Amino acid sequence: MSIAWRSSRTGPSLGPTISSISLRLLCLVVTLLVQAASYKSSQFKVKESIVAPPPLAWVEHAPAPSNYVLELRIALPQPYFPLLEKHLWEVSDSSHKRYGDYLSKEETEVFLTPYPHTVDIVSEWLASYGIYEEHLLRSSAQDWITVRVPVSLATERLDTKISALPPLGDGGIYPDHNVRSVQSVREHFPLDDSPVSIGGTIIGPAGNQIDASCNQTITPTCPLQLYNADGYETSTTNGNNIGITGYLGQYVNNHDLQQFFATYVPDAYGSHYTVVSINGGQNNQSIAAAGEEADLDSQYAFGLTYPTPRTFYTTPGPPPFDPDARVPNNTNEPHTHWLEYMLSAENLPQTISTSYGDDEQTVPESYANRVCAGLAALGARGVSLTFSSGDYGVGDGDFNPETQLCFSNDGRNTTIFIPSFPASCPYVTTVGGTIYIPGTAASFSGGGFSNYFPRPSYQDKAVSDYLSTLTPGTYEGLYNPDGRAYPDVSAQSDFFVIAYKDQFGYIGGNSASTPIFASIISMVNDARISMGKKGLGFLNPWFYSVGYSGLNDITTGHNPGCGTEGFNASIGWDPVTGLGTLNFEKLKQLALQLA
Repeated sequence: MSIAWRSSRTGPSLGPTISSISLRLLCLVVTLLVQAASYKSSQFKVKESIVAPPPLAWVEHAPAPSNYVLELRIALPQPYFPLLEKHLWEVSDSSHKRYGDYLSKEETEVFLTPYPHTVDIVSEWLASYGIYEEHLLRSSAQDWITVRVPVSLATERLDTKISALPPLGDGGIYPDHNVRSVQSVREHFPLDDSPVSIGGTIIGPAGNQIDASCNQTITPTCPLQLYNADGYETSTTNGNNIGITGYLGQYVNNHDLQQFFATYVPDAYGSHYTVVSINGGQNNQSIAAAGEEADLDSQYAFGLTYPTPRTFYTTPGPPPFDPDARVPNNTNEPHTHWLEYMLSAENLPQTISTSYGDDEQTVPESYANRVCAGLAALGARGVSLTFSSGDYGVGDGDFNPETQLCFSNDGRNTTIFIPSFPASCPYVTTVGGTIYIPGTAASFSGGGFSNYFPRPSYQDKAVSDYLSTLTPGTYEGLYNPDGRAYPDVSAQSDFFVIAYKDQFGYIGGNSASTPIFASIISMVNDARISMGKKGLGFLNPWFYSVGYSGLNDITTGHNPGCGTEGFNASIGWDPVTGLGTLNFEKLKQLALQLA
């Protein structure tokens, strides 16, 4: 078994990431439950293998130097997770007597903690190799162990081979993971000199007047008008907060943010946000380091919700990865690092927006399950989590069968629709994309059905109703009709003006729709909190049962990809725009009626 690795030259004492090893460690924990006389003589068993070739243009270079330091993360089983999930369903069900009775940090940790004997056995196994408690970093729930070891010890301890896999033509030891594309952002740079200005108004889905220019240029006034939230004033002191996440070297540039505020949200000019660094995350303020994704997220999420307190979470590094034809190199996000920090925090924002996503099949299934469980834990604590559905329709955005890249990475290379993760996790609210007024599906709006997660009961009727409208045999074999279906909702996703690297220009994608949707939800949470109520928490059970009546159904458009025209938007839920877009006033009134 060869493992791609990252190195640290800080010495052999205990460095960065070789996350794929954790898949093998998960199995080893189970194996060690049988009390062996000698841990070093315990037999190893492969739990999960990656059958796809190494990332594009990588070649096996040589055995990794024995003194290089690796960071291993050991995921211990969470045997009480079914109980946590039960709590999540109850506190998120608006018809349940426990609605809104969210768990505390300490209560959540009880349901994430491993069995005590599991912790003991893994500790004994590590100690048998001279790795003691002072060398370990444990998560607050004790369900993760992080340890830094030299390659020589890792190869012995895991009975494996660790190789250097530099890209062809590169004299380095490991690849540069900083040059990447963010999945859910569609750039329209080089930038135009100024936004388009069109006079007059048009009628929006709520029956209100909207500036006609919003059909070609989105600025902060547009979603406020379009989603019937214009004139609502949020509080800076009621305890409501909003957060956005940053990965892959995406940094919020403060100069760009203030330039945007000065032009489009003058009341927010000079205001500040909190930066939280996770696992060494940065927020580089050089103009060259400005991130178009981070600039977009911050300018709209922070601008629309001002003066609500806001937080930017910045997390570096790559996670485990299984390449496919469309994503041959690791551009996935280290969600477990972020989750470990968030679940250890006493206070959390009521709403968090994440505009990043990956091809589901490039995320090892055991890792995806672990991430999804952590997202469920945040929902049980009362956090409304919104994630982008992706920008590639049902897979790659290509309707041409001759050029599409939707192939399975299980060694069979079959054509399939490619769902997105964490969009496919049933414990988050996934946001698709629309364009124009009153709204039609954006052709790039990601949507489909998970191959990892079964359909949750809260969406059974809505999804079954949609599937019943399809001609029998439609896309048979290309998707899993029993999988978790997404998106759940949608919002405007193109023609957004942002300040980026000291100039204005256009950008789009579901990286735009996600912070827009999260901002409106944050405003609803603000209204509830000001009335002495709690935030809405995990949104989906409410949306699919009652809240959909506060949404605008989108019934036109489709999301091509994988050599097909994709799915169609239709009456009710559909795998292009979900249940629809927002009507803030309707949602607010519905939300204020809840306990």
